[in-house]
Amino acid sequence: MSDLINDGMTKVVWASTIANINAPTTTELNAGADYTPRVTPDGLKLDPSTADVDTSSLASTFDTKTVGRISYDAEVTFKRGTTGGEDLPYTTLKYGVSGYLVVRRGVAYATAWATSQKCEVYPITCGEPQNNAPASNEVMKFTSPMKVTSAPATAATVA
Repeated sequence: MSDLINDGMTKVVWASTIANINAPTTTELNAGADYTPRVTPDGLKLDPSTADVDTSSLASTFDTKTVGRISYDAEVTFKRGTTGGEDLPYTTLKYGVSGYLVVRRGVAYATAWATSQKCEVYPITCGEPQNNAPASNEVMKFTSPMKVTSAPATAATVA
């Protein structure tokens, strides 16, 4: 048995339109902006959390809970670039911009989108971009806080 190594096995695309988030097409994904080379190695954050619902009663002697609403803490940290194309995430992902963040995991980055691949599709509205503090021996970076605006398709299949 082998472990799946993460390096080079993730693709991150920003798509302006996707008709069905459960089945994005290769055409829609190829039309999106491939931001993967601009994302820092630890810069993809899509953390779900599940709220607790208290199910105990006045008669209870033990606190019981069940699962409640799901929410996401989402942000992506990008490297800034010296050319227009390299700096596209910074010039595109401004406050209030909406689109879809699509993430494919476990397939080599260079592999083309293909029918039946699994991916995650997050409907997003961007928050105010945050310039990261300068540091020696680092590239200039910024973080795009992202608001997930409706339930994502975390097990979508490319159509």
